[in-house]
Amino acid sequence: MLAELLVSEPDVRLAVINAVLRDVATKQDVERLRDYMAALSDKLGGLGERIAKLEGAYSELTNRIGDLDKRIDALDKRIEALDKRIDSLDKRIDSLDKRIDALDKRIDAVTRISWATLMAIIGTLIAIVLRPLMGV
Repeated sequence: MLAELLVSEPDVRLAVINAVLRDVATKQDVERLRDYMAALSDKLGGLGERIAKLEGAYSELTNRIGDLDKRIDALDKRIEALDKRIDSLDKRIDSLDKRIDALDKRIDAVTRISWATLMAIIGTLIAIVLRPLMGV
């Protein structure tokens, strides 16, 4: 009976052909969709690997930053200790400068006294040498 309808009725034949074509097209669409989903699945797997690598790199960077923070803190402490030592050295240098200034003043005083003494000795020697010559 269906065979008779297909042969005798062109409209029925056309309707069956269109239904078959729609079914075939739907299968092709499903195949394309499967291929597309498989490609997306592969891409997602690749992205998952990349995300895992990035998470590892992020964790490593976080650890390195923590280590750098510790090193910076240690350097800050060392700098503070050096600042204290420099302040101490500055005080000692100031003290030494004052002592040198005092020694300079004492040397100047000794130099003046030495010159005065030397002049007195030279004057005495001249007087001693000239006394016989003058007949005194």
